[in-house]
Amino acid sequence: MLHTPSVTDSDIVSRRAWWLLFAVAAATFLPALGFYYVGEEAIFPISALEMWFHGEPVKRLLFGADLQHTPLFAWLIIPPASLFGWDAMLVVARAITITATLLTAAVVAWLAQSLYGDRVFSAVAATVYVTLADLFFYRGWLAYVDPLFGLLVFSAITCLWLACERKQYSLLALAVVLLYAAFMAKALTAYVFYAGAGLVLLFRRDYRRFLLSLPALILHAAGAALLLGWLMIFASNRAQGSRMFSEILAKLAPDSLGSYLTKLIAYPLETLLCLAPAGLLALWLLARQRATLPPAGDAALKTAAWILLVNYLPYWLAPHSHVRYLIPLYPLAGLVIARVLWLGGPQILRLTQRWLIAVIVLKLVVVTVAFPVYQARYRGANYAEAAQAITAQTRGHALYTSNVSASGLSVAAYIDAARLPQPPLTFPPAVWSDGFVIAYAADPKLGNIAAQYRLGGNDLYLLCRGTACAAQPAEGLRK
Repeated sequence: MLHTPSVTDSDIVSRRAWWLLFAVAAATFLPALGFYYVGEEAIFPISALEMWFHGEPVKRLLFGADLQHTPLFAWLIIPPASLFGWDAMLVVARAITITATLLTAAVVAWLAQSLYGDRVFSAVAATVYVTLADLFFYRGWLAYVDPLFGLLVFSAITCLWLACERKQYSLLALAVVLLYAAFMAKALTAYVFYAGAGLVLLFRRDYRRFLLSLPALILHAAGAALLLGWLMIFASNRAQGSRMFSEILAKLAPDSLGSYLTKLIAYPLETLLCLAPAGLLALWLLARQRATLPPAGDAALKTAAWILLVNYLPYWLAPHSHVRYLIPLYPLAGLVIARVLWLGGPQILRLTQRWLIAVIVLKLVVVTVAFPVYQARYRGANYAEAAQAITAQTRGHALYTSNVSASGLSVAAYIDAARLPQPPLTFPPAVWSDGFVIAYAADPKLGNIAAQYRLGGNDLYLLCRGTACAAQPAEGLRK
C-alpha cells in the first residue's frame, strides 16, 4: 500500500475546498427530484407498485406480467412509497438512485484514503467521480437501477481489494454479501466485474495467498450458494437464470462487420465523453507531461488501472453494449483519473477545480432552466396531462395498456398512482369486448380510436371497444 505524507494544517483548507466543491456538486442532483418521467424510468415504479398491490414478494411485475428480473430496487422503493404515498413513487425511485450515486462517491473516498492515507486526495477522488459527465448530468439521478448496481458492484470490489490489503476475512465476507446484493439489483454481470477484479488481484503474491486460503474459498463458495439458491429454490426464477444468460449471449452476435467496426471505434470515444471533463484533462496531461510525471511506483494506481482495463475490454469488444453498462467502472475510473491529476501537481489540481466549477455552473443552468423548459414544452408535463385526460374519459370502464414505449410507460405510471385503490393497469386479456386500451399505434384489430395524444415525437393512442366508444374524449392534448 502506498502512503503519501500526512496532511498538514495548510492542506486542511484545500481539503475543505474540495469537499465544498463536492457538496455543491451533490446539491445539483436535488432539482431532478421534481422532474417528470424521463425515458423508461417508469418501469421500476410501476413494478414496485404492482408488487405491493398484489402482495407479490419475489416476481417483478409489469402490467401483470412477470419480467423475470431480480427485485431489489423494487423492494427499496416499496416501503417509502407506501409511507409517503404512491403518487411520490418517482421521487422515491430518484432519491434512491441519487443516494446510491453519492454513497458510491463515499466509497471512492474510503478506498482512496485506505490506499493512500491522504484526506485531500480522498476529497479530490470523490469530487472527480461525482462530476463525471455521464453520471453528473444524467445517469446519476435517473430512476434506473444502474447507480444502485454500480454502488454494490464497486463496494464489493473495494471490500475485496481492502480485504486482500488488510488480510481481513470480515471484509471479504462483506464483499460476498454486496456482490449477491448487486446481482439481486440487476444481473449476473455483477459476478463478471468481481471476477475481473479478483483476477487482477491474484497477480499480487501476497494477495494470492489470502484469496486462495481456505476461509476465502469457503466464503466465496457460500456466495455461489446464495446465487444458486435464488435461481433454483424459487421455481419462477429458474427461467430467470436462462433469460439472463440469453441476454448476455445475444450481445455477442454482431449484426454486420461494418457495424461492429464502427462500434469498436465509437465506443472508446463515447466513453471519453462520459468521463469528461476530468477524464479529458487526465488524458491531456498524460499525453503532454508523461515524461515529467513522478516515476511509475504507484502500485495502487496500477492495480486500479488493470481492474478497469480488464473489465472494460469485454464491453468494448462485445458487438452490442451500451456505455451505461460501465457505471460500475465509473468509480474506478474516477479514482484513476483523480490520481493522474494529483500526480500532475498543484497547478493541474487548480486547473481541474476551475473546470469542475464550470461544469457545476453548466449543470445548474440545465437542471433549473433548460430541462424544466424542455419538459414543460415538449415531453414530460404532457405525460401527466395525458394521464389525467385518459383517466377522465375512461372512468367507469375497463382500462388496459399494450404500450410499453417510454411515453406509454410514463402515462401508465401516472394513471396507476392516481387510480388507487383500483388495481394497476394490465395488458388486455385474450378476450375482452368492452373498455379501453392504451396502444402504441392505431390498430383496428385492437379497437377503434377514442383519442390520440402527441407526446414529444410520438403519438399515443387510446382505443376502445363496445359501449366505451361512446365516451367523449377530453380536450387539451387530444390530437
